[in-house]
Amino acid sequence: MARKFPEIGKFFLISSFVAVALTGCATAPPKDSSNICKIFYEKEDWYDAAADARDKWGVPIHVPMAIMYQESSFRHNALPPRDYVFFGLIPWGRVSSAYGYSQAKTITWSDYIKETGNGWADRDDFDDAMDFMGWYIYKSYVVNGTSKWDAYSQYLNYHEGWGGYKRKSYNRKPWLKKVAAKVKARSLRYATQLKTCEEDLQKSWFWKLFS
Repeated sequence: MARKFPEIGKFFLISSFVAVALTGCATAPPKDSSNICKIFYEKEDWYDAAADARDKWGVPIHVPMAIMYQESSFRHNALPPRDYVFFGLIPWGRVSSAYGYSQAKTITWSDYIKETGNGWADRDDFDDAMDFMGWYIYKSYVVNGTSKWDAYSQYLNYHEGWGGYKRKSYNRKPWLKKVAAKVKARSLRYATQLKTCEEDLQKSWFWKLFS
């Protein structure tokens, strides 16, 4: 009987390695983020989450996806750069509380939870991050009248906040306008790509088994 314990130990060790590996695969960024079809084919549950946000908030899929790429490059645990003190030599926290796929700040995430009742939401969960972005884009439309399809202006809302956008704070940041233009270009590219594959993505899992 004593000889079985090492085997049991090996089993649990191997199981642990497999669990870690599978978790890493599940949270790893897409291999090709330049093509939204390849993203969704690689991570099919992402399309479902994006479609749910579209149906719930009236937000076109390509807009939050383009903003998310800009904010985190689809990394689940993305963090803003560190702040440094004493002549830039000693790290001292982060420049903001932003975290996760959507780079949502803590206070804004709290507002989202209060308004939606989604108390179990996590910023490093793609489904929750996508729902948050759908909510934010919808609120930008309600608060500032920004079209949900206008990725350029939506990104400025996202970066500057609704108050900052209303005050046009982005006009003092030429670099930010350039970034917003990049987000717009990516969103248009994603929109064009999605037209070529969305019908296939919409097929049920049962149909895919026999297609």
